[in-house]
Amino acid sequence: MPDRIYLSPPHMGPDERSLLLDAFDSNWIAPLGPHVEAFEKELAARVAVPHAAALSSGTAALHLALQLVGVGRGDDVVVSSLTFAASANPVTYLGARPVFIDSETKTWNLDPDLLEEELEARRREGRPMPKAVVVVDLYGQCANYTRLEPLCAKYGVPLIEDAAEALGATWNGKPAGGFGAFGVFSFNGNKIITTSGGGMLVGPDKGLIDKARFLATQARDPAPHYQHSHVGYNYRLSNLLAAVGRGQLRVLDERIAARRRNRAFYEQAFANVPGIRFMPVAAEGTWNGWLTVIVVDSKAFGATREQIRIALEQQNIESRPVWKPMHLQPVFAQCPMRGGAVSAAIFEDGLCLPSGSSLTTAELERVASLVLSLRSR
Repeated sequence: MPDRIYLSPPHMGPDERSLLLDAFDSNWIAPLGPHVEAFEKELAARVAVPHAAALSSGTAALHLALQLVGVGRGDDVVVSSLTFAASANPVTYLGARPVFIDSETKTWNLDPDLLEEELEARRREGRPMPKAVVVVDLYGQCANYTRLEPLCAKYGVPLIEDAAEALGATWNGKPAGGFGAFGVFSFNGNKIITTSGGGMLVGPDKGLIDKARFLATQARDPAPHYQHSHVGYNYRLSNLLAAVGRGQLRVLDERIAARRRNRAFYEQAFANVPGIRFMPVAAEGTWNGWLTVIVVDSKAFGATREQIRIALEQQNIESRPVWKPMHLQPVFAQCPMRGGAVSAAIFEDGLCLPSGSSLTTAELERVASLVLSLRSR
């Protein structure tokens, strides 16, 4: 059996090792420490947002963001349907209810027209507005914030940008993470840069980011003894993992370039092949290349998405279907949904191909040739 080709494995270098050893040798092992503070400053500078709090995961960051904009029990929160469950789960942590919105075809992200329909219907019918709108930047591409930000402002609903997959992407020149009240990043092991597990909450309001840090460190009051006036969480990032993140951030541009080259290779390999098209990339934005996604028309190509995935797996190559939309998930089956056909169709026929920044040309050729071997003669 040939060596395993993974979908999106970590890609480490000498800086990560050096900084990690520095943290280890300094004995700053537990959460907090100089690398945490430095990582926050460097990440904030990279995404052009003034304040950042390093946390244990992107999920933790989204949980705190929702709490800080006032989401509570019985509230509604609008969420993109085409995403990973971590975009919706924190809504339920606070006793609120997700309200899902379908994708637009232009970016595969939350459809501004459907969001406007939802907000206007609530205004017209006298129903409460959602307490927040969580917009996901899917597969490394920003949503249409030219439309979404003014819409949320018009109806007075805070926008939270789930940029977990989109570090390094932009929309009209503005970096991902800089839209709305908060931006959320993930440094999970499969992301474009990783700290093994980790995340970051960024935003323009220093007071709110400071409050996030307070809540993330068990909400301990400033007293010599352990005193707590609020319920807090154990959500801070460790100094060791922050050191790895600093090294990863230094090579972010290289990782982006490598992942974009992957898509360029696949595009050339599948040029003029009936039945294969790629995730669209909007002209207004720059995509970070996180995952290359194809959509398979089985009638034109001669094999289904699932047949391709199974054939790749049989040759020790990892690929993965597009996220199953949240409105189709059993756990969220009772939640409201506006639209649904676009994201359902993308899930049905969409496949994420191996996209790691360490892929070799030989590995890319192995993937492409196997896919091509399945097409109709």
